[in-house]
Formats: sequence, structure tokens, C-alpha cells
Amino acid sequence: MEIFVCVKQVPNTTEVKIDPETNTLIRQGVPSIVNPFDKNAVEAALRLKEQHGGKVTVITMGPPQAEEALRECLAMGADEAILVSDRAFAGADTLATSYTLATAIERMGHFDLIICDKQAIDGDTAQVGPEIAEHLGIPQVTYVSGISVNKDTVRIEREHEAGIEVLETRLPLLISVVKSINEPRLPTVKGTMKASRKAIVLWTVNDLAVDHARLGLKGSPTQVVRIFTPKQRTQGKLIQKDTARAAVLELLGNLADAKLV
Repeated sequence: MEIFVCVKQVPNTTEVKIDPETNTLIRQGVPSIVNPFDKNAVEAALRLKEQHGGKVTVITMGPPQAEEALRECLAMGADEAILVSDRAFAGADTLATSYTLATAIERMGHFDLIICDKQAIDGDTAQVGPEIAEHLGIPQVTYVSGISVNKDTVRIEREHEAGIEVLETRLPLLISVVKSINEPRLPTVKGTMKASRKAIVLWTVNDLAVDHARLGLKGSPTQVVRIFTPKQRTQGKLIQKDTARAAVLELLGNLADAKLV
């Protein structure tokens, strides 16, 4: 099987910084991690490879430092890694990002399966995966918690509000996975050493057959009106009394003092 996994390096949630002029995340020089759901996507790909053979290629769009995320995926067991990086891609919303990634995937050629995360923790939109499928004109299944492949037929378990939905479809296909699909493996020492020596393919805007008007901030129809850091909440107060009645009376007194009752 030829499996592509779309991954993303995201800012550490304790180190988020915003560009006040563009209202976009500042990624350069900010401590970053592999998006947690991406590790589940890579693990799902590796398990399918172990069952059916083939190759797992990870791809990301981001600044040069995103190479770190790709190397972590290589250390887990991915075979190849592609970094799509250029200033022309900066400031992209989900539509521009999905267009760029879909164009890169088309350049890579034949594939059987594309695996994406459920969502990235820096944006929480859950849009890029489905949009890639639309750009490529292939079926998609979201919130996947289980997958098995028999030749070109795929049986999928999908998390649903009322339980688990079971679907069958055919390859090629794009899926986005949830955390419950597996427990990602840890990179081995041997895998980490091998990943450090592995060449990562770098594609810039000149390597892709793209419409420049659909790239980056210029190609992003999403308009952020205002962005701000919410005020930190004050720490709550723990009421400990000998009886429930005494605790309730103190709670009511506190609420009255705060003019909430």
C-alpha cells in the first residue's frame, strides 16, 4: 500500500504567540511539538504497512523548523518525509493549506490511502483533511476509530454521537483519525539515529504546479477580525466544613458577598 500521512508541527500550547498585524500564529522561533493526533495517524499507517506491505510517506507544510516533526515521524517508522516550505505559503488558512497539500500529493503520484489527524490543537477546525479530499476528488471518512483493508475494500469504524458507525468503501480514500484508534509507538533509539541521517525532501512553491493566487494569506478567504488572549481566571476556593449544611451556608455567604445571589 502507498500511504501518505499529513502531519503538522504546532506551537506548544504554553508558548503561543500572535502576530498583531496579520492575526496569525507566529511559528518561527516558537517551541513546537508534533500535533498529538498526528501520531495516531502515523501509527495507523504503520500498522497497515505491517499488515499489507508498502510504504508510508509523511508530508507537512510549514516553516523550515517543521523538519523536526517529520524526523520524529521517521523515527517512529515512516519511510519518507516531504517538507513543503516557502514564504509564499505563510499565513494560509485551511482552504489555502489544503490546496497546497493536495497539489503536493498530486505531484507524489499514485496513492492508496491518505491519513490525516482529526484536528490540529492550534486551530481546532478539523477542515484540512476533508478539504484535501475535495481537492483530489476522492471519498473521505472522518472521525475514524478503526480500519481494516481487504484488497481495495476498506471497512471502517467511525465514532458517532450515538455510538460507532460501520462503513465500507473502496480505495483510494482519505480518512481522519481520532485518538482512540490506537496507542502510538515510541521512537526507538535505532529509529531515531536512522531518522537523523535520513534526507528530507524539500519542495518550495517553484516545485509545485500551483495557482499563486490561492496560496498563503492572499489565497485565504478566512478573515480574522480580532484575536486576543483570554483573561486568566482566578483560582477557585475550596470549602471544607464538618457538615454539608455548614458548607452550603458558607457558599451562600460567599455568593451574597459577590452579589451573585
